[in-house]
Amino acid sequence: MSSPAPVYLVSGDDAGLVSQALSALLAEVADDAVVEEHGVSSRDEPLAIGAVLDACTTPPMFSGRRVVVVRDAALLDAAQAKALAAYLAEPLETTVLVLAAVLTSPSGSRRSVAAALLTAVKKVGRLLDVSPGSGRARSQWISDRIASSGLHLDPAAASRLAEHLGEDLGRLDGTLANLVAAYGERARVRLDDLEPFLGTKGAAAPWDLTDAIDSGDSTAAIGVLHRLLAAGERQPIQVLAGLHRHYAAMLRLDGVEDLDEAAAASLTGLRPFPAKKALAQSRRLGYGGLVDAVSLVARADLDLRGVSGLPGEVVLEILVARLTRQNRRRAGIAATTAAGPVAGARRRPARAAR
Repeated sequence: MSSPAPVYLVSGDDAGLVSQALSALLAEVADDAVVEEHGVSSRDEPLAIGAVLDACTTPPMFSGRRVVVVRDAALLDAAQAKALAAYLAEPLETTVLVLAAVLTSPSGSRRSVAAALLTAVKKVGRLLDVSPGSGRARSQWISDRIASSGLHLDPAAASRLAEHLGEDLGRLDGTLANLVAAYGERARVRLDDLEPFLGTKGAAAPWDLTDAIDSGDSTAAIGVLHRLLAAGERQPIQVLAGLHRHYAAMLRLDGVEDLDEAAAASLTGLRPFPAKKALAQSRRLGYGGLVDAVSLVARADLDLRGVSGLPGEVVLEILVARLTRQNRRRAGIAATTAAGPVAGARRRPARAAR
């Protein structure tokens, strides 16, 4: 490769994909170089920023380049980010700083790289975003990876592979490599050829659960729940926290008039498309439905803390079944009362959008 940039930021939602991209980048920039790694394990155990800056500003002794790796850059606090940004204003020519950031926490909440550091990287380095996206973008990303492997998967096999991996897209390249080893480069792979290589079913995304609940599909919702708890290795309290955020966002939108997608995103802190879905579901459930849903989530929270004595998985199964049943019931009410409100239904006074 040509001379490396002073800094790289590898970021994405999937820890496996970030790790793969980081390994590939290091294979390019760290050839015959001194590599020094620094990690951030949690907000409570901050990065020793002094050690990182010392490494960045110290010329290598036995090679022409020093590569300084920082994981996880999304956990850097504002002061640490500013310190690195200040270094990047005049980076040492013999140092390559590599930052890795996983933008989704194990609980499913969003994280971000501090603005000051992001701006500094954009000025003098390169951003490597390895997020596959969602919807059509995700499907295209998977298709591109399959095409780059040289394999030809028929439509049924490609669809099955994407569905089976779910959010564990870090396993995609390994699966494709196994198929190449078994069938050869440029082989045509049918569904029956693929099945023996699938392994365990991958994790689902948190929004797959809320989408299934909102649609009233209890079978799909319970299936997604099990994938979150098993393959996703999420704790019951983490799943419950995601459901709480889901309904809390809808409560913020309830009763606010003249909302569009952008205003809903501003009020909830969600991205535009999830905010649009939250707005539609908030209107569909209504104030009474939202109160009932939040009450169910609150009761499950107490049960997870030992009130019921039931295992956490059972508590969540009961909650998900009740929430999906509530959505089916509310959908039925909406269909039969389109001409006017339900008698005795609880309604929240309208509020103006702020």
